[in-house]
Formats: sequence, C-alpha cells, structure tokens
Amino acid sequence: MLYILQAAPAGAQGGASSMSFWIMMILIVLVMWLFMIRPQRKQQKEMEKFRSELKKGDKVITAGGIYGTIAEVEERTVLLKIDGEVKIRIDKTSLQRDPNEKVG
Repeated sequence: MLYILQAAPAGAQGGASSMSFWIMMILIVLVMWLFMIRPQRKQQKEMEKFRSELKKGDKVITAGGIYGTIAEVEERTVLLKIDGEVKIRIDKTSLQRDPNEKVG
C-alpha cells in the first residue's frame, strides 16, 4: 500500500501563524511601553514639577556638575550662588535636585 500525504491548504496554517505573529508584536509593544516609555514619562513629569517649584534657598546641581544654592528665580532662568559672592545665571532645564539634600 502506498500512502500519499497531502499538505494542508496554505490558508489553513497561514491564519494561525499570522495571528500568533500579531499577538507577539502586541506583547512586545506592551512590554516596551511598561518598562521603558512609562517610567521615562513619569521621570520627566517629576523633573518638570521640580523645576516649576524651585524657590530661593533650594540646593541644586547643574548639568555640568556645579553645586549651588538658588539666589533668585525667574521664568526660565535662576541665579545660582556657588560660593561666597560668586553667582551665575543658568537655564532651569539644566538643573537637577541635589541628591545630598533631604526632600521633606
């Protein structure tokens, strides 16, 4: 006896593999959103809040690594007191919270 095996029609298996492909793509996008995009947005919002709430006397660090205390706050810039009477004017976007300062 001779048995002849016939392949399943292309449409029957193609639908299942196409469906699993789309499920995997959706899962990959979901994982990327959960572990990369969402935390980054949260951190951005925290930095925006920090910069909008800056006030005289806050201790900060510039993007260049200069530690100082805020002497004056304007809309886009701050006057940063570095040491004694040494002051520099810098943009708010280059500031971050001093990690040594306790947050109340």
